[in-house]
Amino acid sequence: MMPTPFKTNIIGNWQVALCCAAFPAIVDTAWPANRRPTNEQKPQMIDRQIEIPTKDDHTTTFITHPEREGPHPVILFYMDAPAIREELRDMARRLGTSGYYVMLPNLYYRSGVMEIGPVPQDPESPERKRMFQLMSSINIPMIMQDTRALLAFAESEPAARTDRVGAVGYCMSGRYAINAATHFPDRVKAAASIYGTHLVSDQPDSPHLAGKKTKAELYFGCAETDIYAPMETIEKLRHAMAEDDARAEVEIYPGTHHGFAFPKRPVYHREAAERHWERLTSLYRRNLWS
Repeated sequence: MMPTPFKTNIIGNWQVALCCAAFPAIVDTAWPANRRPTNEQKPQMIDRQIEIPTKDDHTTTFITHPEREGPHPVILFYMDAPAIREELRDMARRLGTSGYYVMLPNLYYRSGVMEIGPVPQDPESPERKRMFQLMSSINIPMIMQDTRALLAFAESEPAARTDRVGAVGYCMSGRYAINAATHFPDRVKAAASIYGTHLVSDQPDSPHLAGKKTKAELYFGCAETDIYAPMETIEKLRHAMAEDDARAEVEIYPGTHHGFAFPKRPVYHREAAERHWERLTSLYRRNLWS
């Protein structure tokens, strides 16, 4: 299928993004204007949800960035296994208010899936089995191909600065964020994996080998208790980063479980979540603003 070009319109304080099916996504952008937020004010942001052409079709992508003082460094925000939802859009907005052009793409578009809804904890539930099927339907080469398309789109955006790019991935996408740094070393200067999975494998694109392939600063924020990244795996990752003299930090968040940064999760840990935001903003401030 040939990808259909995106189209966006702005009507007053409302921004309309028309996708290939001509269904409008309307976002209210009438927020108080101030790039540097205070307790009383939030910066005025521009939100869009558009279709970005890819080699395989198009990916519905949520984009948020400040209205003024651009162009802004791009941050690639890779979703976790439960897919796109308002919780992730709000997290993207939080990054955007710090002065970034944040792109949150739907990684399940090849399966025709956008939002999968609540996922029960029961491993035998149909919803959870479907989530794991979707997660298994994508891989690093596919997502790097999509990343190339995202960066190509951003190049055409006056509000985006693509010479210094950051990446962050949660859960299944930690490996995608780290691989963005190895596949696009001339652009991606900082990448973070937050309770990422598949951190150590026998594949050549395993995240634990990234220190040999990029000069970007890497950050791995790991839960203390995580069946998808047990302590043995984290220690192997830490050893590999040290052995390769990588610009990297592997940090364990005490008292946390996989998913601790998501406000809607039962395992949400407010103190750890706020620490992860501080780590991310510091990482990007060091690497994307020079």
